[in-house]
Amino acid sequence: MSSARERLEALCEERILVLDGATGSLIQGFGLDEADHRGERFREHPQDLKGNDPVLNLVRPDVVGEIHERYYEAGADICLTVTFTATSISQSEYGLQAYAYEMNREAAATARRVADAWTGRTPEQPRFVAGSIGPLNKTLSL
Repeated sequence: MSSARERLEALCEERILVLDGATGSLIQGFGLDEADHRGERFREHPQDLKGNDPVLNLVRPDVVGEIHERYYEAGADICLTVTFTATSISQSEYGLQAYAYEMNREAAATARRVADAWTGRTPEQPRFVAGSIGPLNKTLSL
């Protein structure tokens, strides 16, 4: 059996692959409030967490998984992890910098689980996961 990379490269030779879309917009569609972003785990956290999408990997993996499900159902070949701002630098804005690694690990695990389930159902269209990282909320200097 070929590796995921080999399968991905072969598919890129055959056709254009479809990447998922505006994850943040879908998250907004769930109407999540501050309590949803805190979950039980961060119920007593001293800072607001609403708008911190990567924390959902820890407190609402059901929402994150549902987003991947929707994109794969719509025909996406690749879904990005919900980790756009899951860096210790970006998470420091929320006081959750110590959880950045866990957010990334759980995001990858959720995305991988959903991709594997879809690949199992439709082996003729394997699904892939790509890590996502966005800009920082601070300017770095040399």
